[in-house]
Amino acid sequence: MANRLGAESSAYLRSAAHQPVHWEPWSQAPFTRAGAEGKPVLLDIGAVWCHWCHVMDGESYEDPGVAEILNREFVCVKVDRDERPDVDARYQRAVQALSGQGGWPLTAFLTPEGEVFFGGTYFPPDQNPYGRPGFRSVLLEVARRYREEREQVTGDARAVAGRLAQSLDETGKGRAGEETLAAGADQMARHFDVRYGGFGGAPKFPHPGACEFLLARWWDTREDWLRDVVVRTLEGMARGGICDHLGGGFHRYTTDERWIVPHFEKMASDNAELLRAYCAAYAAFGTPVFRDTAAGITDWVLTTLSDPTAAVCYSSQDADAGFGDDGDYWTWTAAEAGAVLTRPELEVAARVFDIGPRGEMHHNPAKNVLWLKQAPADGERALFESAVAKLAEARRRRPTPAVDQTPYVSWNAMLAGALLQAGALLGRPECDTLALRVLDRLWSDAWREGAGMSHVVGRPRPAGWLEDQVHAAAAFLDGFEATGNREWLERAERVMEHVESAHGDPAGGYWDLAETADGTGYLAVRGKPVQDAPSPSGNGVAALVLARLAGQTDDARWRTRLDRQVETFAGVAGALGLHGATLLRAVDWVLHPVTRLEVEGPGGPGEAGAMHLLARQTYRPRRVVVRRNGDRPRATVCLGTTCSLPVDTRAAFAELLR
Repeated sequence: MANRLGAESSAYLRSAAHQPVHWEPWSQAPFTRAGAEGKPVLLDIGAVWCHWCHVMDGESYEDPGVAEILNREFVCVKVDRDERPDVDARYQRAVQALSGQGGWPLTAFLTPEGEVFFGGTYFPPDQNPYGRPGFRSVLLEVARRYREEREQVTGDARAVAGRLAQSLDETGKGRAGEETLAAGADQMARHFDVRYGGFGGAPKFPHPGACEFLLARWWDTREDWLRDVVVRTLEGMARGGICDHLGGGFHRYTTDERWIVPHFEKMASDNAELLRAYCAAYAAFGTPVFRDTAAGITDWVLTTLSDPTAAVCYSSQDADAGFGDDGDYWTWTAAEAGAVLTRPELEVAARVFDIGPRGEMHHNPAKNVLWLKQAPADGERALFESAVAKLAEARRRRPTPAVDQTPYVSWNAMLAGALLQAGALLGRPECDTLALRVLDRLWSDAWREGAGMSHVVGRPRPAGWLEDQVHAAAAFLDGFEATGNREWLERAERVMEHVESAHGDPAGGYWDLAETADGTGYLAVRGKPVQDAPSPSGNGVAALVLARLAGQTDDARWRTRLDRQVETFAGVAGALGLHGATLLRAVDWVLHPVTRLEVEGPGGPGEAGAMHLLARQTYRPRRVVVRRNGDRPRATVCLGTTCSLPVDTRAAFAELLR
């Protein structure tokens, strides 16, 4: 039988179409076949940007001997985690429950009913010195167990399935109070790395949601430690190799605690959240490095991760240009740098970027990751900028890691909202132009009345996932605040009414899947996740959208739903810490007054337009912006139920905000 991935829409699945494994895409059919043939299912979940997925493909799935075992003993299913996050979320939890491991590639062995009985992540082709078993031996042992110990295997799988149903329900009813926010902040503080910034040790991931939560806490309390956590974290990442100093944007995470050696893939979702965090920090503190870092993310999105003509943003850029690359596109030997720089430029770049004969990459110790070890000395700025420009141009001539051009709805919405924030703050109208065109495309090509948002722009299926709905609603609210066009507000309300009907539960919280979603395997079980993992959770974003709608409209239905949502999860909110940052930000909206900046007046240039832009540029926690048409300019600031007298010039409005 032939591999069935060649016609799939997913770039990740198509990349495996040449493999000798008889892969099938996710559907009911392979599970039916497994039952008829009495075989277990091998489920491989990965992504086109995933380095270790490429490694396992090259080492094992392209090996004819391994393929022979797989084709004889298993029914093989390959899944793109970006295209099917619902599948990934469930099987990640199941494999973690069994093995304590999670991540990509996810390698799971299932019964024909879709239940996990064994699994792990990356398996080397042969047993390695660290004791990780070889994939061939794993396959043969799993196949033997399934043949000879079927009853035990089935019992184990059913036990895991039972635990999965419990783990998918992350609700915990309670009453939110100031102690909830304090407990969440304290949990984050316990993980703070006082030396290098960030949270935890190696591997180290950005937590932009936590930075935004702690920034709001600092604004309200003015406790120095809160500001210190935010500033050290954002500065540490901005200096580190996790930041692409030649092309802008951030890689996914670093393998070390110092933010230097990254896994080089770049994700739309990560960069959207980081752009928001750096914009918020720049608006709050005015620190130039935060502005410059936000500008770098914006540059990368505009040049590499979007298509203004098609009005979409793409999903990711791969870590590698080919199998065995391991970040060579992004890194430099001293000789490579010297070949494109003058001697004075090289001397400056080597000091600033720590370029030397021995770099940081284990597979090639001569390769250097560029990171800001020190600032250029006085008088060296021009040489340094010239060196950066030449290195960037030389890098563009290298074989370039591929960009996955799939326009996922949730990630397009996240990037559009972040670009609107950056456009106002950085004075870049091209960001607003792209973002508003993306939002128009989401509404025209992803929204269907009664079915909600699909998962991919331009494709009606798959659909029915909470995260696509709530991220789109949040971005439509961003569009309303940026333009004053009530159509965006009405669209956000329509999406959230759909969320209530398709995902809502009278007991509280929102189901991650609509009732109409695919029921194959574990997908028959709906969940109410609230942890950021690492993207903002659907239930957390839903709470933030409800809070913003309540602040924008004064409509009691939104406040009622917000209170119910927060009460549903308040019992666990404080303990989640880093992984509950989005929910904690929503709790903050419930407990503290909203700042409402209202601007009225004619459109176009003038005092009303200038005051509206200033409102968009101003940092306040729990801030909403309302723009209305009118005959003459006027602006007010309302804090909770107390409003200022109106002012009619930008200067007066700035003083009022101050």
